[in-house]
Amino acid sequence: MSQRIGKTHWKRFAIGAVPTAAATAAVAVSMAQGALAASFSISGSDFKVSAGSLSGSGFANYATVDVAKNGKHIPVSVSALENAKITDMCQSVPVDIPVLGTYTMSLKAGGEGTAVKAKDLYIDMTDLQATSGTFHNVDIGVATGSITKGQVNPKDHVDPDGYAQQADSIEIIDAHQKVWATSAGTFELAGLHMNIAAGRHDCF
Repeated sequence: MSQRIGKTHWKRFAIGAVPTAAATAAVAVSMAQGALAASFSISGSDFKVSAGSLSGSGFANYATVDVAKNGKHIPVSVSALENAKITDMCQSVPVDIPVLGTYTMSLKAGGEGTAVKAKDLYIDMTDLQATSGTFHNVDIGVATGSITKGQVNPKDHVDPDGYAQQADSIEIIDAHQKVWATSAGTFELAGLHMNIAAGRHDCF
């Protein structure tokens, strides 16, 4: 079975496919009550990531909560891929430097036909928009503790009875993401270019 979301705004698809507000709220409440413990201390600044294409196998999607260094709890939707390929990848985050003003830290890779490769990739995001998405053998509404086609980040503490989705493989075209954290077992960045420049130079 293959499910295709062709030229559909991700937020519209999100009603049935990504964790609901209630699911993320339940995780946040569990953390506040001490039932779960966040294991990833993030900077507290989100960043933008775009890709010409994002494809891979062993897909899972579930809710958890990231905790910033200042203690703020941020509910996120984690997209996990056991194996991933990314083309035309761009990552950008603005930073305020005293006296000098706003600068943008950028990372680009995977251009000119050579894809970025990643294993055990986890993307903690709050928003994803794409031109299209294709999910092969997708299961929507599976319990997080019953995921079999993908995997949960062992560093994440999740509700095993919580909402999740999984698929044998996916392909997302022209992806724009608002991301709080990314981790991977290995990340091969072909054609890597990292820089910092004055002003705002967002990926999208």
